[in-house]
Amino acid sequence: MLMIVLVGSYLAAAALTWLVRRYALARAVIDTPNERSLHATPTPRGGGLAVALVVLAVHGWCVARGLLPMPAGGAWAAGAGVLAALGWLDDHRPLGATLRLGVQAVVFAVVLGAMSGVTALPGPAALVALGCGVLGLVWFVNLYNFMDGSDGLAGCQAVLTALLLAVLAHAHGDRGLTLGALALAGACAGFLRFNLPPARIFLGDVGSYFIGAWLGLYACYLVLRGESLWPWLIVLAPFITDASLTLGSRILRRERWWTAHRGHAYQRLVTAGWSHGLVATVFMLLGAPLAGTAWVAFHRPQLGPWLALSAYALTVTIWRITIVLTSRRAA
Repeated sequence: MLMIVLVGSYLAAAALTWLVRRYALARAVIDTPNERSLHATPTPRGGGLAVALVVLAVHGWCVARGLLPMPAGGAWAAGAGVLAALGWLDDHRPLGATLRLGVQAVVFAVVLGAMSGVTALPGPAALVALGCGVLGLVWFVNLYNFMDGSDGLAGCQAVLTALLLAVLAHAHGDRGLTLGALALAGACAGFLRFNLPPARIFLGDVGSYFIGAWLGLYACYLVLRGESLWPWLIVLAPFITDASLTLGSRILRRERWWTAHRGHAYQRLVTAGWSHGLVATVFMLLGAPLAGTAWVAFHRPQLGPWLALSAYALTVTIWRITIVLTSRRAA
């Protein structure tokens, strides 16, 4: 069953990505290069729709079969699906930042309330927990969107993360989480057939919003069950570090942080002459030992905080070195 879901998701997503690409070309759903882009050629976007459809199909089946509980499993799928729809609309006709963020916040507030455990807390504590959860989810969805700017990068990170989550869920004996994570890994791998350098289609907001929402709600699901979040935080350390520190540094410099830019470490590497393929490969080479560290944190929860601290010390150091070296090269 596990291999059927993994391989089936791969094949289904590859076929659907091909269809979405044809649709995007016919309807002129094209990513035109701008000041943030690392591409010189207009490229179709919206390929992440294939990923969303495949993962939601498997996720929905798991809920229907009782492998993921109601209402938590259903709210999780609904939230990720609504965010995918928001991204699909944004891919067709760009929406304002205020509207996007507002919709994301409302959706996550409703989903977290439905997944509940948060609402079981007494009065003010419930509101604080809900607010922190919504803020974290909105940030993570946009974080994943920020990091989707180089061929293959976001897709490869999703495959690595999903495979790790599947292994950990299987070790925990949770069939529903295992199948959902395998569906995400297989679907992203199928999409990568068209997104590895040189990309023939991009994830688009539909893909980055969906993957960010699904992975973020996965983390919330673990927290609400009282499980450790350290493995999740460790394997995603490269993305979380680059996006968070880049945004933070732009805010401190009083830049218009909400506008397009090329300040992320991965963007600086590409503009410095690295190929898209090399950037994706380096992120994966960094991610592999982090996945191993996350596996240790899962089996040795008492080491989780220290392993996470070590992981982020490493990624922050690499980020800082990258920023310094690329800045000197640009000067």
